[in-house]
Amino acid sequence: MSSHESFIRCRGVTKTYHKGNTPVTPLSALDLDVPRGTFLALMGPSGSGKTTLLNLIAGIDSPTSGSLHVGGVDIAKLKRGQLTKWRASHVGYIFQLYHLVPILSAFENVELPLLLAPLSRKERHRQVQVALELVGLGDRSDHRPSELSGGQEQRVAIARAIVANPALLVADEPTGDLDRESATQILNLLRELVREHGKTIVMVTHDPRAAAVADTVLHLEKDRLVEAADLNMQAA
Repeated sequence: MSSHESFIRCRGVTKTYHKGNTPVTPLSALDLDVPRGTFLALMGPSGSGKTTLLNLIAGIDSPTSGSLHVGGVDIAKLKRGQLTKWRASHVGYIFQLYHLVPILSAFENVELPLLLAPLSRKERHRQVQVALELVGLGDRSDHRPSELSGGQEQRVAIARAIVANPALLVADEPTGDLDRESATQILNLLRELVREHGKTIVMVTHDPRAAAVADTVLHLEKDRLVEAADLNMQAA
């Protein structure tokens, strides 16, 4: 998967953890190119390193070695404080279990990422309302998570992820806790964010139906990324 304009460009990315005295390397010398404004789905067996790769791309973790450029910035070289600042303005993260604050309204949950931004209260509230309208919850802004369905909670989580207008969205099993109808609505929303708003999305999923919505599906198999079409050919 390559492009003249790779928004995400991994070269020789390796990640090693230590469990006690034992080194564990879920990713080794991995290369990846993701064009700007595309939807990539990552699949693979449990323990294959999908979420590790997602966290590296999102700047939540740093590779042990290799280069990892996102939007032209080698985030592998950023120090922790620089990485935190970069992540706040460039990445939105969507979790399987939403991670909403129960005592806060939908509006207040979406507002959270903006509280440290140099914005006036009026501008902050405008961005929150725009994000909620975009996910179809403009009329639910004062509802708490307990007053929303699972699909609506995930929509709030997506609004929170996009409220600062990041170029990159990373999603870890975003439909894993939803019924099929709600999952379809969330996937359509993610697709719209790519097509209509130019976002780049990297999504980890175990669900082939969810992966089918993406532009490209890559399988992480034994430290190698294999395109779904190549995988089908091997199976044949």
